[in-house]
Amino acid sequence: MRIVVLDGYTLDMGQPSQWAELEMLGEVVVYPRTPAEQTIVRCRGAALVMTNKVVLDAGVLAGLPELRYIGLCSTGTNAVALDVARDRGIAVSNVPGYSTESVAELVFAMVLHFAFDVAGHSAAVKRRQWAAGPDFCFQLRPSMEIAGKTMVVVGMGAIGGAVARMAGAFGMRVVAAAVPGSPRSTDRVPLERALPEADVVTLHCPLTSGTAGMVNSDFLARLKAGAIVINTSRGGVVNESDMVTALAAGHLGGFASDVLAQEPPSPHHPLTDPAAPWADRVVITPHLAWLTVEARARLRHEIAENLAAFLRGERRNRIV
Repeated sequence: MRIVVLDGYTLDMGQPSQWAELEMLGEVVVYPRTPAEQTIVRCRGAALVMTNKVVLDAGVLAGLPELRYIGLCSTGTNAVALDVARDRGIAVSNVPGYSTESVAELVFAMVLHFAFDVAGHSAAVKRRQWAAGPDFCFQLRPSMEIAGKTMVVVGMGAIGGAVARMAGAFGMRVVAAAVPGSPRSTDRVPLERALPEADVVTLHCPLTSGTAGMVNSDFLARLKAGAIVINTSRGGVVNESDMVTALAAGHLGGFASDVLAQEPPSPHHPLTDPAAPWADRVVITPHLAWLTVEARARLRHEIAENLAAFLRGERRNRIV
């Protein structure tokens, strides 16, 4: 049975041996990347297809009459036209929870960056700034303790819960804020009350009609001066133009994001401009929170387990 993986590079980093579990289930064809115009050609004749970011929309699915199963190599589901898959009887599974600890740990790497700027100070020492100074110590900017600070968590699913647990270990006060449009967060603190209390806001909500552009000028204006915003959810949750305006005004203490609305970004994206006046208050990482060795190993294992369950006629992590 032929199994097509449409965008395998980010899961295997060019090491074909990483697909051993999947290869036990059939003949595996792995494409590192697939341009949109090649999707139908590469999937043609395959009943089983795996995708992470390659889009399988209504037009693509219409061109694949033999398709029986789509394995999402992700937690997010927006790469597949789920309504069309449901109408066609195509099974779809995803992989929840594989990168929970990795994402939560990156959040705290970002928090600690703004607290101490370890990398910046190390670079300054290597530039001989310490050696040239008159004192036994120096700093590039004031450092701060995070113990006792308030962290507002927007989205208390698995990742938000892990972040809250870690925040508690650091002695932070955690406020669980309501997610706009979510019926599951009605018992949480409304954003308009939570945001003014925040020293750090961390976003862990899905991209929906209720959260798209949620972090806008109104959201940012509710924050106290010097507050830090961290986004490891989806780039579209942040109105990037409003974020740049807030940074330019000097209102925010910092913005750290592992995601952007367009990935990869334009070479001239203002949030990645090293010469921007706000550059020292911005950290952008290249969607790497899920890329730990451990998280990718769990993901590949879960992909194989989901498919094996489907082939046995069982439902496992099925969303369609």
